[in-house]
Amino acid sequence: MNEPGPGVLVAITVMAIATYAMRAAGFWLMQHVAMTVRMRRMLEALPGSVVVATVLPIAVREGPVAMLAIAAAGAVMILFRKDLLAVLTGMAVAAAARAAGF
Repeated sequence: MNEPGPGVLVAITVMAIATYAMRAAGFWLMQHVAMTVRMRRMLEALPGSVVVATVLPIAVREGPVAMLAIAAAGAVMILFRKDLLAVLTGMAVAAAARAAGF
């Protein structure tokens, strides 16, 4: 197996620095924003909208199997509030559906 060249290590380092800088800048910026009721509600809704924006294109592209797996994971999350269990359920449902020929 080949060792990664210096370009790969530089790219990883630059991406790590950029990721940290973006996170730090976000915290710094939020110190200067007035925390109104409207702003608090928007921030509370943000994680759900990010998840939907990430998952929806995958579900549309992958079709019924992905939608079924996401629905199963969502149901488990609602019932048990366990992230890992929901992910494992979604993966198991997708694998079973694929194995069944869907």
